[in-house]
Amino acid sequence: MRRLKLGWLTAAIMLSTASAGAEDLTIAAAADLKFALEDIKAAYRAANPNDQVTITFGSSGKLSTQIEQGAPFDLFFSADIKYPEQLAKANQAASKVTPYARGHIVLWSKNYDASQLTLADLKDAKFQHIAIADPAHAPYGKRAEEALKASQLWDIIKPKLVFGENIAQTAQFIESGNADIGIIALSLAVNPELTKQGGYAPIDEKLHNPLEQAFIITSHGKDNAAAQRFADYIQSAEARQIMVKYGFVLPGESTDTLANQTEPVSTGTP
Repeated sequence: MRRLKLGWLTAAIMLSTASAGAEDLTIAAAADLKFALEDIKAAYRAANPNDQVTITFGSSGKLSTQIEQGAPFDLFFSADIKYPEQLAKANQAASKVTPYARGHIVLWSKNYDASQLTLADLKDAKFQHIAIADPAHAPYGKRAEEALKASQLWDIIKPKLVFGENIAQTAQFIESGNADIGIIALSLAVNPELTKQGGYAPIDEKLHNPLEQAFIITSHGKDNAAAQRFADYIQSAEARQIMVKYGFVLPGESTDTLANQTEPVSTGTP
């Protein structure tokens, strides 16, 4: 097994918007939200131009640890509900744990048409390097591991695995050629940056535990009015529509409502 490091998306990605007299809002978010939350941020800022929003994307496990250690995040969007639940139990949440979506894993490759492949094809000798996110702290990597074990493939392909720090860096490994194929988030695979380079194949949800995703306002954000405004907005019709566009299933909805994305979605981000 190999661990690689690249610069496109490392453990975290910082995005900031500055405005005079702004109210600061710092958000920690799972890397599968990279494109969806950028769109939501743009829509939110259009309605709340005086709020300065800074987003750090990374693996849910590492972001949760940073919050436990006092990192000044006001909101935490996790790809696994267990992390905000743990923070709430540790009295580090100023709100209830609120589910916002369910994610999905898919096979994706830049050099091969993954839409015509299955997990079993990963045994093929042509796939010398297979990328997944680190299962130790990245929920999408853990679900990939579960799916591979359920398919009795884990031990077979384990020597070929390379691990990204988060699911977005995992996609970069494949895009850059450091991996031939990999398991990434559907929310990344439907973005134009990736769809123009290769197709994807959904992985059966029965092979892994659900990717139940949730957020909290952290203790640090308890007195930040912008944190509550953003928390309210993420549950609005506009934000929910953006989440669906990126392949997320909303709380209380069946996977039957998940549209089969065949066309790339527009990020809506300049």
